[in-house]
Amino acid sequence: MKRLFISLATMAIFLLFFVSCYYDNEEALYPTFSNACDTTNVTFSGTIAPILSNNCYSCHSNANSSFGAGIRLQVIADVITNSSKIVVSIKHTGSFPMPPGGTLSSCSITQFDIWIRNGMPNN
Repeated sequence: MKRLFISLATMAIFLLFFVSCYYDNEEALYPTFSNACDTTNVTFSGTIAPILSNNCYSCHSNANSSFGAGIRLQVIADVITNSSKIVVSIKHTGSFPMPPGGTLSSCSITQFDIWIRNGMPNN
């Protein structure tokens, strides 16, 4: 009886140890239906502003810029002024990788590069 109890307890601990932790990445948990990255129609209002809104405004909006070292990204003029800093930060090649604790998707980074290459139009 004691041996059976020890065997069951050992098996329970073994199962809890190996089954309790579950790691998965965001792509596996929240798959997108299309892996296509729209790089043909990159606009500020339709592409860049939503990227900034979803990833940057919590620290870099006009209201919260004190959290983001005074860098505001809510107005296109501010984004154009800080574009070189933004590129270095989102590619994680500079001293201040952004967003903190994560990265933008490769699609978002490519879209930002294309917008800059196209002359940063306000469209």
